[in-house]
Amino acid sequence: MADVPADPEIRRKFLVVVDDTPECRLALRYAGRRALKTQGAVTLLYVIPPGEVQHFRGVEEIMRQEARQEAEHVLHLLAEEVNTFAGLMPELVIREGLRKDQVLALIDEDPSIRVLVLGAGTGKDGPGPLVSALAGEMAGTLNIPITIVPGKLDVGRIDELT
Repeated sequence: MADVPADPEIRRKFLVVVDDTPECRLALRYAGRRALKTQGAVTLLYVIPPGEVQHFRGVEEIMRQEARQEAEHVLHLLAEEVNTFAGLMPELVIREGLRKDQVLALIDEDPSIRVLVLGAGTGKDGPGPLVSALAGEMAGTLNIPITIVPGKLDVGRIDELT
C-alpha cells in the first residue's frame, strides 16, 4: 500500500462504504461529523457486486446500467444527508467488483484517505462481512485506522461522541 504523505495541505478524508443499511447511515453521520470538526472531507464508496454471467451481452449491459443508476441514486441521497448535517459535499466513488477488494484498492490509490469508517450490523449474522474481514483477519495489514460505529448507537449519541 502507498505511504501516506506528511503534507499538511492534504485534507484528511474519511472513507465510508455505503449501502442501504441503517448502520451505514450511522457510519456516515460519524464520518461527516468528524470531518466537520477536523476540517476534513468525506468520501462515499458504493461497490456494485460483480455481475453474474449472462448468456446475452445486452442483458448484462442493461443490468450493469441499472446497478449503476441505483448506485448513483443512493450516493446522491447520502451526499445530501451529509451536506445537511455537516455542511460538506462528499466525494462520490462507484466501483464494480468485490467490496473488500475495491475498498483496499481505493485506500491504496488515494493517500488522502486517512480513516475507514464502517457501520457494524446488529443482526444475528454479526457485524457484517466487510467489518469482519477488515477489522478482523486483515486489521493488521491496513495502513490506516478503522473506526467501527456500532449499529445500536443513535444519532444523538454519535453527535455526542464526535
